[in-house]
Amino acid sequence: MATATAKTSLKKPVFVKVNELQPGTMGHTLVVKVVSSNMVLQRARPNGSQVRQIRIAECIVGDDTGVITFTARNEQVDVMKEGATLIIRNAKIDMFKGTMRLAVDKWGRIEVTEPANFTVKEDNNLSAVEYELVNIVE
Repeated sequence: MATATAKTSLKKPVFVKVNELQPGTMGHTLVVKVVSSNMVLQRARPNGSQVRQIRIAECIVGDDTGVITFTARNEQVDVMKEGATLIIRNAKIDMFKGTMRLAVDKWGRIEVTEPANFTVKEDNNLSAVEYELVNIVE
């Protein structure tokens, strides 16, 4: 039985801007700056014989087109320092109480990069827009 050696070429990431994000989408790659970080939950949860720490922070991240709330979990909280420039890969948009939240699950990655030369446009907050699910009957 012969093994086929197929060349797998990696695709170049397509970077999107914050104002291009839409509800229910995933697979986004962005370059953002952290505007603020606020810890909302820090709790120890027993996991068998060990105690596991659960941390959740809501961070405002943005670029030169707008800002959005990012939900950071556990190890991601350590990276979310105010003023840091990050590359967020394979992010998804979660809906929370009708508003958009940016999140990275186990398939995504957050990388600290060199400081970017843009100023964050804080007056265009995509998480301030409330969406409503409307069913269309034919």
